[in-house]
Amino acid sequence: MGYEKWSDKVSTFKRVDVRGIQGNFFPGLKKQAMDTEVGSGLEIIQSFNPIPLYEVMEELGFEHYTEQRGEAEFHAFFYRTEKREMEKDIPMRPAALTNMPLIDESLGKIAVGFWDLTWNDKKRYLPYETRLLLSLTNAVGAGRMRQATRELVKAYIHGLDSRAFDDVFELLAWNQGIGYFSSEIGPSTLFQAYKTIKHMEKQGKDRSEIAEMLKEKFGEKNPDVKV
Repeated sequence: MGYEKWSDKVSTFKRVDVRGIQGNFFPGLKKQAMDTEVGSGLEIIQSFNPIPLYEVMEELGFEHYTEQRGEAEFHAFFYRTEKREMEKDIPMRPAALTNMPLIDESLGKIAVGFWDLTWNDKKRYLPYETRLLLSLTNAVGAGRMRQATRELVKAYIHGLDSRAFDDVFELLAWNQGIGYFSSEIGPSTLFQAYKTIKHMEKQGKDRSEIAEMLKEKFGEKNPDVKV
């Protein structure tokens, strides 16, 4: 449809100012978006271009248009053209990026731009799921089990076969050593998520049920995973 078709309606949009909000405000924002009727919209004010929101809102049936009105003031207008559930779940958006503007507004814009380039740029060659696995193993190597767990959950929900995780953990045991694997990786939240997948698959559970369990046990509610 395009912004010019609904620009005269933006004054009626519900305004949500999320500048400076600490913690993950996305679940509440997503609920408001899902409750928004076709022909209505939301105006989101953020201190940086809210790129991580665009894909999520598009999946819910929204178009968007963004204006920069100041050095650290972006107004993103989301207009709902159709009401639909997400065709694919997009778990664990990079909520930690919202901490960057609290330190420095320019840092916030740089961080979001870097994230967008890394994960969304069309020049990326490796499939998204492969890059998640690389991010997982890099995180383990750096001792960041929180990040590694999030990457595993995202990779599974995005359709990766659990046999890929078998390969990853075998390589981790080989490269990190059996002792390190046993004392550090085995008891970790990361490996607990992996075991949940394997156990439920052996029980004959389907992927959607396993994905819901992963989000419940190893999502933002888990203190060892949330950001």
